[in-house]
Amino acid sequence: MNDQLSKIDHLAVIVKNIDQSVKYYTEKFNCEVKYQDSTWAMLKFNNISLALVTEDEHPNHFAIVDHSIVNSNKIKYHRDGIGYIYEKDPNGNFIELLDRES
Repeated sequence: MNDQLSKIDHLAVIVKNIDQSVKYYTEKFNCEVKYQDSTWAMLKFNNISLALVTEDEHPNHFAIVDHSIVNSNKIKYHRDGIGYIYEKDPNGNFIELLDRES
């Protein structure tokens, strides 16, 4: 096992309306929009990113960078080419494992 601590890349929460949610977070808090379309948006805060997602596109989850997934036959790819795998922890929480550069 690596001695380096794992990196949480982002948290994702389900929202009903992407545009309204982006407006709320960017007006209420000091964050920037890294990406936005009709099904999700990625907001960058100082220490973490927040993904706003629609229920039919993604589950509530948190994402951890894990480069070992490149060897998995379960890997899928986001639109931006980043590899990912969703799994559940023992309590049923979704974790997205990402093959993203740190």
